[in-house]
Amino acid sequence: MEKDALKEEILRLKKDKNAVILAHYYQIDDIQQIADIRGDSLALAIEASKIDCDIIVFCGVKFMAETAKVVSPDKKVLLPVEDAGCPLADMATKDAVLKRKEELGDVAVVSYVNTNVDVKTVSDYCCTSANAVNVVKQIKEDRVLFVPDRNLGGYVKEQVGEKEIYLWDGFCPTHEEFNLDALLKAKKEHPSAKIAVHPESPKAVRDAADFVGSTSGIISYVENTDTDEFIIGTEEGILFELKKRNPNKRFYIIGGKSICTDMKKFTLEKLYESLKFERYEIVLDDDTIQKAKKPIQKMMEIKRN
Repeated sequence: MEKDALKEEILRLKKDKNAVILAHYYQIDDIQQIADIRGDSLALAIEASKIDCDIIVFCGVKFMAETAKVVSPDKKVLLPVEDAGCPLADMATKDAVLKRKEELGDVAVVSYVNTNVDVKTVSDYCCTSANAVNVVKQIKEDRVLFVPDRNLGGYVKEQVGEKEIYLWDGFCPTHEEFNLDALLKAKKEHPSAKIAVHPESPKAVRDAADFVGSTSGIISYVENTDTDEFIIGTEEGILFELKKRNPNKRFYIIGGKSICTDMKKFTLEKLYESLKFERYEIVLDDDTIQKAKKPIQKMMEIKRN
């Protein structure tokens, strides 16, 4: 089927089935173009919970679709690519987190939203890259086990020095590839460019940046900064939104490219098939949903304060 015909069929199926298509900023351009809502992981899940629809088609990795199901248990949630996982999320398991918590004693488990649902069920709080510092700073506990990203956790530790923070030894392979040499090379080639990186990046890269923030934070920073050139340290799918909002600005990815292979598994064909055959559905039992929802709700209460 030709691309235009495929898009028409997706839109028809979406209307017939009262579905909404969510796409993470790291998806390919074709997916982002046809989505109803683009955003980062938790923002998409929360938006989905507000929409009057029967089906959520989540173009993002599995933990994101799981989170959408947790906050929208009455809706059918589809993940068009069954094996779209997240290496970072897979670096922490429920049993391993419980074991580490027992070793440390009296600690609060703060889990990054980039965790599989089983880890959320044994977490005290959830957080995003945008609010991780605020969450850890505001919770009553002084000892924290931060799971699973050591780079984001290290960034939080730098900002919240008054608390004892234990880091999990996990990382995002995509962001871990960024290095200071590549960043300095890009800065030498584009000396007037501002540097904006994700906190999942290694410390040396974060320390050299003009701005450190979440995917949505980087987008806002670029929009509100009076500079024509930016060196970006996150997955290159963000360029779709950056260019859409800032057509006269230029962007350079550290090292030339940055690709999350799981995010790039999504295609229009797979989105079409998912809608047509209603596959692959995220199924979670009620107990899992209720336990995983608690740390997310606690995070939202902190965010409102």
